[in-house]
Amino acid sequence: MSTASTTDLYEVTMALSYLAEGMTEPATFDLFVRDLPDDRGFLVAAGLEPALDYLSGFRVTREDVEAFAAVLHRPAAELEPLLGLEFTGGVRAVPEGRIVLAGEPLLEVTAPLPQAQLVETYLLNLVSHQTMIASKAARCVLAADGRPLVDFSLRRTHGVQAGMQVARLGALVGFAATSNVAAAVAYGIAASGTMAHSYVEVFPSEEAAFRAFARSHPGPVTFLVDTYDTEQGLTTAARVLRELGLGPGCAVRLDSGDLAALAVRARQILDDAGLPLVRIVASGGLDEYAVDDLVGAGAPIDVFAVGTRVGVSADSPYLDTAYKLVAYRGQPEMKLSAAKMTLPGPKQVFRRPGYEDVIALRDEPPPPDGEPLLLPAMADGRRTREPSPVTDARQRFAADLAGLPPAARRIHHPEPPHATLSEALTALTGRVRHRIEEDVVGAHRRPAPREYVPRPAGRRPGDGGGRAP
Repeated sequence: MSTASTTDLYEVTMALSYLAEGMTEPATFDLFVRDLPDDRGFLVAAGLEPALDYLSGFRVTREDVEAFAAVLHRPAAELEPLLGLEFTGGVRAVPEGRIVLAGEPLLEVTAPLPQAQLVETYLLNLVSHQTMIASKAARCVLAADGRPLVDFSLRRTHGVQAGMQVARLGALVGFAATSNVAAAVAYGIAASGTMAHSYVEVFPSEEAAFRAFARSHPGPVTFLVDTYDTEQGLTTAARVLRELGLGPGCAVRLDSGDLAALAVRARQILDDAGLPLVRIVASGGLDEYAVDDLVGAGAPIDVFAVGTRVGVSADSPYLDTAYKLVAYRGQPEMKLSAAKMTLPGPKQVFRRPGYEDVIALRDEPPPPDGEPLLLPAMADGRRTREPSPVTDARQRFAADLAGLPPAARRIHHPEPPHATLSEALTALTGRVRHRIEEDVVGAHRRPAPREYVPRPAGRRPGDGGGRAP
């Protein structure tokens, strides 16, 4: 089976029905985040590049059709209309690394209706997870205040594929390295690792472990010093480093206890040993909140290694994303559901200074100082440009972060900016809502015509028998 079968069943049943009804005209869907999670002042757009790879290779194969038929308990012949279906549409999207706000389309798909419907689930999964993680990692970058960050998340992410994504997304927002070897090779990220407590435990002493490790790795080394007694481990590490003539580029890692106090003591021990260039790495359940606290306390920590809490976005493990129809056959459409009303028509988002963003119609002229965020990414089922490397996304993120209002950058209780709607989009929303209420909702509310039952001959109204016409 191909990735086309990695979808929700109702996408298949809807697409099959569309084909049976001849409903193959172009449809436009917006993918957006309804509301920001608590303690988020912004989001970082991510997942576009994998999404474009998915769409470029999308094709319903014979094996997919057989899988659809099997789960529907229907003959494969009845699912044949889906065979060979490819994505031939277009995509406009916010490039990875750009900062986005609630309600702003991250991605807009225009394609024949069955195609645009079938790709919904996969696109939502890619963009939702990766935007969530990139936004969490971005807050760590803010909290670290210029200190390097390393991704240690692979062992506890929700799946190996998620671990690959987390490493890439950390690099996208400015992480210095990852412990994930496969991701380092795949994405050109620096790899970083030290040793586990088990390594120290299997040697007769910490000193023996440190010396053995240094013999095997002649370059800069990092010693894990908290296996037994942290202060003793620090003293031993300092002695071994000094005796071996190691210093610049080397480090000690603190992985437990009062990291702020231990970092102060570590710095004293290293400096007293004549090792002022040996760095202190902190790890152990860190996220942006812990990093912010340590930086605020003035802890002399040089590098933060973040893992589980960042890799699963522990405090906010999902985004309220949606993929909604906004136009079909050239006619704007919208949803009127309570608390989930959507905005009709293809759109553009204009970024203005101070993040006074405007969500507008696609063909509207930009407002003064307005920069369009949604850019062409695919046409006729093919990319309109070469894949964008992580380094480009990192530059976009850094530029956007520099202009983000201070209140949105706060780690605790941030205040996110809010996009406004253009006058044209507001007016269109009113017109489309009125049309739907009149043509669709109103039709259900009008009383049905009374059924006509002929009166038997010779009977008069009121004498019983049939209802009066």
